[in-house]
Amino acid sequence: MRCCPLCGETKVSLYHQDHRRDYYQCATCSLVFVPSDQHLSAADEKAEYDKHQNSPEDTGYRAFLGRLFTPLRAKLPQGAKGLDFGAGPGPTLSVMFEEVGHPMAIFDIFYAPDTSVLQHVYDFITATEVLEHLALPGQVLAQLVGQLTPGGYLGLMTKRVTTQAAFSRWHYINDPTHVCFFSEATFEWWAAKHQFTVEFPAKDTVILRKH
Repeated sequence: MRCCPLCGETKVSLYHQDHRRDYYQCATCSLVFVPSDQHLSAADEKAEYDKHQNSPEDTGYRAFLGRLFTPLRAKLPQGAKGLDFGAGPGPTLSVMFEEVGHPMAIFDIFYAPDTSVLQHVYDFITATEVLEHLALPGQVLAQLVGQLTPGGYLGLMTKRVTTQAAFSRWHYINDPTHVCFFSEATFEWWAAKHQFTVEFPAKDTVILRKH
């Protein structure tokens, strides 16, 4: 039985198919997802990430991350402590926040797997280009919610689903490590369920605030 990896709903329907994979949509939270039996192995997934060449010296990458950094920084009190979850092979957003006075921890299952940082609470948590890779986004987001202080922020970057027609032509689904696709409706559903406020500063940026 197909089951939504965000909310657990079993009422799902086929949303799109291509020559490699199937994409289902949840009737409750609207998440579009690839079934787990069509995911890459962990080794193949890491091999894809090893191709990434991001670093703090890359001004283009900094500008890309600025779509989250700039609006989130404006909300943070001085000295707020953060966690960059899924920092990747070249942590950069954490460096940007540290440069303006925010102490940062990083975690990445492949590149910075120190789970002790997941035992602490933070004033803000960022996850840029992470959600689309998660096999179990519901579990991961629940973990992050538990690590946020009241009034804390969860800052996310992931490209969003708009229409079925656009999805069928979308370059984003061609990456074999992308298995979950959120829409504004999905984020709004999740925010309401977990008592967060939500705003969308850019077409691929989401800032959620814990009540």
